[in-house]
Amino acid sequence: MLTPLGTIIIYSRDMERAATFYHRHFGFETTGEVVEGLIELRSTAGGAGILIHKAAKSVKLGQVVVKLSFHVQDIPAFIAKAASEGLSFGTIHKADGYEFANAKDPDGNSISISSRAFRASSAMSD
Repeated sequence: MLTPLGTIIIYSRDMERAATFYHRHFGFETTGEVVEGLIELRSTAGGAGILIHKAAKSVKLGQVVVKLSFHVQDIPAFIAKAASEGLSFGTIHKADGYEFANAKDPDGNSISISSRAFRASSAMSD
């Protein structure tokens, strides 16, 4: 049985701010409307969607248990655009034929952009 990953649930103290962040920086579509306690974001490029869920006061935000990694072909260009919109990434790291960089969302959750999905197939067979 195939079981593709369909949805990531992100807990947030400010649901609207979190939804705006993922819409603005990663192109997710949303009405921003809270329905059944959730804000739904749909990927315009395919892949998993995001549900923003109100975090209870007992939830400790920003723990590095899960990191969202977004496929980005041109890491430096994306970082420059994100910076102009108020999102700062750390150092660009170089790996086996790809680059990646890390940042935090408004609730302190770890996010990453990576060009790994676009690396040349010869780099993957090494």
